[in-house]
Amino acid sequence: MNIEEIREVVKSKLSEKRYNHSICVMKRCAEIANMYEVDIETMQKIGIAHDIAKELEPKEKLEYVRNNRIQIDEMELENTTLLHAKIGAHFAIKYFGFTPEMGQAIEAHTTGVPDMNIFAKILFVADRTSEDRNFEDIGKLNKILDINLDEAVLYVLDKKIELQLKKGQSMHINTIITRNELIKQLENK
Repeated sequence: MNIEEIREVVKSKLSEKRYNHSICVMKRCAEIANMYEVDIETMQKIGIAHDIAKELEPKEKLEYVRNNRIQIDEMELENTTLLHAKIGAHFAIKYFGFTPEMGQAIEAHTTGVPDMNIFAKILFVADRTSEDRNFEDIGKLNKILDINLDEAVLYVLDKKIELQLKKGQSMHINTIITRNELIKQLENK
């Protein structure tokens, strides 16, 4: 499916605000892909599709994972907001013709996953640095990104963990595992 067809499907499934966020992430994915010499069109497709399941109702999310035999863990069952990443990945592979590698990017964009591929890393950072975001530290993150994509991913993971701790909320184990693996990889470089 081409980018315009994907955009139309995404637009039909999201509110105007969420769709505009997806457009911003698509643009940011293209910018980062260009920096790291990754296929821009592939990253645009991933960026526009990443939140396709974000606005499904909790009941719809649980029904989708059950009907499509998507494995979920206890935390995802309790916090159905997390399910949009797995559902989005499955949907994009099934209906948009995404490769598993492209699907991994969507699956990883909320919590991270162990062994994130280049697509996943770009989306992970793009979702945090798109023009519609107003985090105070975007300038700092962009400077890190200019030097090292892995360091930028680690920075985003640290910020996600910091926020969860501040709110007194639990963290998905994938976030911790991804962070620990990334630290090891960076130490070995």
